[in-house]
Amino acid sequence: MSRPRILIVGAGFAGYRTARTLSRLTRGRAHITLLNPTDYFLYLPLLPQVAAGILEPRRVTVSLSDSLPDVRLVLGEADRIDLDDGTLHYTGPEGEEGSLSYDRLVLAAGSVNKLLPIPGVAEHAHGFRGLPEALYLRDHVTRQVELAASSDDPKACAARCTFVVVGAGYTGTEVAAHGQMFTDAQVRKHPLRRGMRPRWMLLDVAPRVLPEMDEKLSATADRVLRQRGVDVRMGTSVKEATHDGVVLTDGEFVETRTLVWCVGVRPDPLVESLGLPMEKGRLLVDPHLQVPGRPELFACGDVAAVPDLENPGSYTPMTAQHAWRHGKVAAENVAASLGLGGARKPYRHRDLGFVVDLGGAKAAANPLGVTLSGVPAGAVTRGYHLAAMPGNRVRVAADWLLDAVLPRQAVQLGLVRSWSVPLDTSSPEVARVAGGPARRQGADVRSGPGAALAADTDGPPDEPAKGQPGSGTTQVRPGSGAAQPRSEAETAKGRPAAGPPGAGHGQLRSESETAKGRPAAATAETADGPARNQAGGEPTEKQPGAEPARNRQGGEPARNQPGGEPAKNQPGGVPAKNQPGGEPAKNQPVPAPPPGPSSPGHAAPGPVKRTDVPDDSAKGDS
Repeated sequence: MSRPRILIVGAGFAGYRTARTLSRLTRGRAHITLLNPTDYFLYLPLLPQVAAGILEPRRVTVSLSDSLPDVRLVLGEADRIDLDDGTLHYTGPEGEEGSLSYDRLVLAAGSVNKLLPIPGVAEHAHGFRGLPEALYLRDHVTRQVELAASSDDPKACAARCTFVVVGAGYTGTEVAAHGQMFTDAQVRKHPLRRGMRPRWMLLDVAPRVLPEMDEKLSATADRVLRQRGVDVRMGTSVKEATHDGVVLTDGEFVETRTLVWCVGVRPDPLVESLGLPMEKGRLLVDPHLQVPGRPELFACGDVAAVPDLENPGSYTPMTAQHAWRHGKVAAENVAASLGLGGARKPYRHRDLGFVVDLGGAKAAANPLGVTLSGVPAGAVTRGYHLAAMPGNRVRVAADWLLDAVLPRQAVQLGLVRSWSVPLDTSSPEVARVAGGPARRQGADVRSGPGAALAADTDGPPDEPAKGQPGSGTTQVRPGSGAAQPRSEAETAKGRPAAGPPGAGHGQLRSESETAKGRPAAATAETADGPARNQAGGEPTEKQPGAEPARNRQGGEPARNQPGGEPAKNQPGGVPAKNQPGGEPAKNQPVPAPPPGPSSPGHAAPGPVKRTDVPDDSAKGDS
């Protein structure tokens, strides 16, 4: 008799716990497959410490292959689920399509950034749901402080050192608390103008910080933030975001280059395509985490609306604590449905307390209902995280010890660019790569309110700085249909690109959306923000809007070099299609050759006077 096939979608708190528990319960009597876009489990509660330079990125990740040896890992993202045939169709990281059959399906796809219809937020803000976003924020904050320290303009210095965080829940509160400490430590090495210090603002429409927690914990967190210098404004949010700053709901305009969006999360859009009963975007399940009428389908974590038996009529909140416990119950019930375990169990959970890390030795905690603050709360918080992590405990503890006795390293690695971590994305755990949409004519591609674009150049607003999305110029060889990148030296001489305005600027699909099998986005905007593949998205490599030429200052390293792109047919993807060495892209528009003669390697005739002045502050910016 063949072994039953169990398929788990997602390796977050719920999916990882499901796979680990099922592996123990089945003991080889079932085929367990885990579909996930990355090869690691991410311990999200410690992500603010990655952004603040306390922990290295790998400390908060756990290898799926190493920790789940009896589980088959398939890298990819689910496109479509055929419930009647028991088949899931997915797309791998290199664009390959595949399908997986199952006898039991566990949906644990997690959540994505929650968007609100606020003008400019989707273009100028960044979320905080994945490792790429944390790495980007650390680089960005470091860069802003360094640029402010070298600036002679008090106004520009103040704008660069103003950091706005929207959302005073767990994530926003911890980001603001750690961020203030991080920048204060940085300015001790790079002093700002006399009388100036970094300013962090925490905004929320709620009446108090951490509104979902006990009032005593909320008061403790509020007091620590204010003592540290964070500008806490409750009952206030963002009305509009621009490249120069944000307009608050009380009418004040705050000049800033940083807007961190932590207003909450929404379930992964995958579950909406099933056509099953939903509750505020989450799939309705019974107390056993099973979808009614679908005995083969289970759901847990943020995508599942699980009845809260301790509070009848409500559903368990979308928190990591509940997702971790969902996973255990889901695994036990899946095994029971296959006759590989005991009886089914309903999900019940009684909170044993909460912890909020406020940086340094400060924290707020209430283990077993006992309210703690200061050093005792800090010790309880770090002890809880070490106990909850499924791996890397020794490395995390070592980093904490080193941070206590040594100064932090504040350097820009430049590994994640602004355009590769858009707020409006269905895959916050995966950074976009070159090969996405080209710059739309007449659109503004600034990312982050001044995320080192317009303010770092003296050029007109529609002319991006070097190394920014939209900065590349291309030449097209007659009849070739392939855009050829112009060298940075030619660009610096002010030579125009060949071809009329708008030629060859077709709408291209990003790699992340191609992987999900979704059609190219339309130009219309939705209630959740602008459509994808519009200005502000990711530029196509070596297309108009690409990064500067490789092996040049500000550009990407050469392929097969440390930090460069992987070689073709190596893990990490293939080179962008329609590029030198790549295969022709599928279903992509071919740029039309410009009118008139043009030869390879030569710019179109007619010098153009430069209106921008090269500025060292723009180099290396994301």
